[in-house]
This record gives sequence, structure tokens and C-alpha cells, in this order.
Amino acid sequence: MGWLFSQFILAFLAGCLFFNGLSYSFKAPKYKFIKEATFAPPILSYDYIVIGGGTCGCPLAATLSQGGKVLVLERGGSPYTNPEQINIHNFVNSLSDTSPSSFSQQFISTDGVLNSRARVLGGGSVLNAGFYSRASYRYIRESGLNESLAKSSYEWVEKKVAFEPPMMQWQSAVRDGLLEAGVLPYNGFTFDHLYGTKVGGTIFDKEGHRHTAADLLEYADPKRISVYLHATVQKILFKYNAEKKRPQAYGVIYKDALGIKHRAYISSKVKNEIIVSAGAIGSPQLLMLSGIGPANHLKAHGIKVVLDQPLVGQGMADNPMNVLVVPSPLPVEVSLIQTVGITKFGSFIETASGLSFGHSWSDRLRGIFEFVSNQSGQPTMLTPEAMESYADAIRSLANPTLKGGVILEKIMGPRSTGHLELLTTNPNDNPSVTFNYFKDPEDLRMCVEGMKTIINVINSKAFSRFRYRNMPVQALIDLMLHLQVNLRPKHPNAAFSLEQYCIDTVLTIWHYHGGCQYGKVIDHNYKVIGVQGLRVIDGSTFYRSPGTNPQATVMMLGRYMGQKIIKKRFSRGGSEGMN
Repeated sequence: MGWLFSQFILAFLAGCLFFNGLSYSFKAPKYKFIKEATFAPPILSYDYIVIGGGTCGCPLAATLSQGGKVLVLERGGSPYTNPEQINIHNFVNSLSDTSPSSFSQQFISTDGVLNSRARVLGGGSVLNAGFYSRASYRYIRESGLNESLAKSSYEWVEKKVAFEPPMMQWQSAVRDGLLEAGVLPYNGFTFDHLYGTKVGGTIFDKEGHRHTAADLLEYADPKRISVYLHATVQKILFKYNAEKKRPQAYGVIYKDALGIKHRAYISSKVKNEIIVSAGAIGSPQLLMLSGIGPANHLKAHGIKVVLDQPLVGQGMADNPMNVLVVPSPLPVEVSLIQTVGITKFGSFIETASGLSFGHSWSDRLRGIFEFVSNQSGQPTMLTPEAMESYADAIRSLANPTLKGGVILEKIMGPRSTGHLELLTTNPNDNPSVTFNYFKDPEDLRMCVEGMKTIINVINSKAFSRFRYRNMPVQALIDLMLHLQVNLRPKHPNAAFSLEQYCIDTVLTIWHYHGGCQYGKVIDHNYKVIGVQGLRVIDGSTFYRSPGTNPQATVMMLGRYMGQKIIKKRFSRGGSEGMN
């Protein structure tokens, strides 16, 4: 049952939309250049090969097509073939779907936290909660990016996929509760990352239709781009460049949905290249499968070493998320994440409300309530009146449409990092991933401060009508402590502390990054160090997650680097610096 509740919490956070009973009638773009890989010829030749048509790969490929012939190899399918699959009413099923055609590939980190990686054209923007917010100006500067070009790249993305969300009662109450709790000032609606409380953007339009990174392919030159779906790259091909005295990428081997192998090569021009944009899990995994990684680890898997690079797969990080489920005595709107509190102590506070789910949850949640309230030998802090409120709250959660919501905190950074290793040499398999949540005590401190802020919001006057008067916050904490939201060890009998709460109830917010980090695996031009003709451009290059939510910056980076590469292609010489 814990696994199912974990699925529910994850789906709840990812799947909230605007309106109950929303009809989904999205008219999909008709891209003639998108085809199944089974229709690809055995051998292809292009100026650029982009491995991964995800959140970064789509804007990158669209931009590159303005200056050369581009091939995109995406291991997943198209979000346009069945719009109902990403409808609000199918989010639970989409996240738990383990079929080969699903958009989500689940994995469990060695930390015992359920996670998922996108497997679809458009990447995580097809599955996420839709929140759109830029990175801070400081983040842009520290990343070595040109601020003017970054700004214009954000704006290029926003013309297609970013909107202002509606603000209804639950979101407004949390917003006002954050202000009452001291998360100041109020910055109104903005895409910018500013200290205080704000309303961010969304990739859902006013009719509730999801717009994804795949929509950015509308910018592409249709005569100079080919996108093949269900094209799983097996490895990158290398030859030795005697002049540069280093390996040079010149092609890839990929399989279609029938398991048939195809080859794709970059033409012999000096400035043509292969760009890996397979995400924080896929990019380091593919480098290792291709022979770039820790030599001993590669040899143990029978992989020929092209370049001994021990830093591939290192620096893996996932921003830990902790939540409180808050049942409401009043009906609430169905809302995605719209309000955010950006604190100066390093925690981001967000919220979502309402979600329709099956009647079967009724029995499960009532069983949890009975367990929490009837444990022998466990003292209760609730009065009979409070216990009745607790029972009403559980009944409200167990209704087919949730009366209530979640308030969550995500820490900045994080500072804690882990690593990625191969388990098999099959690119379809998940590697082993360790994030080391809260290994750095500063991460734990930020979580505790974030949880204190959430408690203050729940206790605020602004939020009071959305909580049961006789139900103390400690009861909400107890509820979460007895729900198995992950596979980590629990400490229900230990003296309660917010530190232990953070550790025991940690969840992912899907903002994992690292594995091919800037300055370690790639240089300032995102070129793989020690190799010719190969770059990595995606979230695997990040040291920390940008802003409150990374998708805006990942899409921006695709556009940004696409422009830098095209400019260099048509220049007569000079440096390809970032400024």
C-alpha cells in the first residue's frame, strides 16, 4: 500500500490542472518530419545528430536546423499520438504505467526513493507539474552564460509554451499565508526568480492544454530536420584523430522498435558534431556505454575504454521534497503549482490542490486512520473533538475528488551529491543511481526551515478556512509519518523532530541533475573534454537545479547553445566563448 500511496503523492503533484471535469481537445501539430525509426534507412548522414528529443533536445534541434541538417533520435514516442494519455484524468496511470510504450520509465534510487525519467518527445515537460520559472540572474552569471542571450532565449521559449495561470481560492490562501509567514515581499506574477512570494508561469494554456518542449519544434526548418521516434541509441562511434591526438565522435548505432540496428553518421565537415541531450540519467549512461567513463567500471562490464574519465556519473543530485497533505473542510479547486515562496534561507514553498482519484482510496485511507488512532500503547494528543475532526479529514481525503491539497518544500541546490553506475550494458535498462539525500547537514537545515514555514502557513489566518479547526498540524505530521511514501527505514517510535521527518518522508520533485558536469566532463562550450566532435547539453551538466523549477532553464539552454553553435558554424574563425 505504501508503494501505491507513493504513486498517488507523485501523481498528485505532477498531475494537478486547473478545472474539474476539464475536457481535453488539444489539436496536435502535424510535423511531417517526425517518423517512427522503423521507417529510417539503414544508414543516414547529417550535420548534427542530437541524441534525445527532450526538454533541451527539442529547442536545441529546432535552432540547429536553421543552419544545418539535423537528426534527432528519441527513444520514446510522441505526446501528440494520444493526447488523452497526458490528460489530467490519466496522470496516475501515466506515472505508474510500466508498459514499453509509456511516457514514464520508473526507477528507484539506492536511497529508496521512487522516481521516474521521461521517455517521450518533449521529455519531462510532458509529465511534470507545468510550473515555469526562470533561473536567478546570479545563476545565469555563475554559469558563464551571456545574460542578454539567455534572456532572449527564455523569451523565444515563452512565446510558445509559457502562460499566466489563474489564481483561485486555495492558491490565493497559500500565497497570503506565505506573506503572513514572512516570505516577503510579494512580487506578483513573474517568470523571474525573486526572493519573496510570487505567482509563476505555467505550460498549461487558459483552456488547460499542456504545451511541451516538443511544441518548440514548430520553430524548426522542416526541410532540414528529421526526428525518429523509438530510436534507442546503443552507443556513439569513435575513431582516432591523429592531428588532435584524441578520439573523435563520427556516428551512432541505434535500434528501432523492432530491434533492427541503424547507423547515422555526421558528414565530414570539421564543424559537424554529435550532441548528447539524453537527460541527467541518460547522458552519463550513454557516455559510459560508449566507452567514456571510469576505466575500471567500464572494463568490469566488458566495455572498450575510449577515454578514462572518472568524473562521468559523479555529482548526481536530486532536490529533496517534503510535503504535508492538508485535508480541507471546504471544496477546493484543482490546481497545479502556481504560487511559490522563495525564501532567503534556501527553501522553496509550493502547493497544489484537488485531484480526482478512485473510490478504492477510501478504504486505504480509512485503514491508515484506524492504524494511526488505535495503535496500542501509543498516546494520542487529540481530544475527542479533534479525533472527530481527524475522521472527517480522512473522509474528505477519501472522496473521489480530493478535498484538500499538499504544501511542499524543496531545498535549493542541493549540496548533497551521489553517483551513477551501470548495472547492465542495455541502454533500455535503468542504471544504479544514488543521490545521498541530506548527506550534507546544510540541506537538512534548509528542509527543517522549510517545514517550519509550511507549518506557519497552515496556522496562518489567511489559510484558516481550508483546515480543520480541531486538527493540529502535528496530526498531519503523524499522518505522513505513517504513510509509507518511500522505501526508506522509518522511525515511528523515535522522539519526533523535523530533522527526522525530513529524512523519513523525503520524496523526489524530479529535479535531478549532474553526471556530466560543467568544467569536469564538459568544457565551457559544453564539449566533452578529451574528445572531438561531441557535446553534452542538458541538465546533466548542472551543479545545482536552476531556480525553483528547472524546465524553463533547460529549454532556454537548448535555444542558447543552438544559437552559439550556429554562430560559430558560419563564423570565419575566432573563439567559441560563452560571452
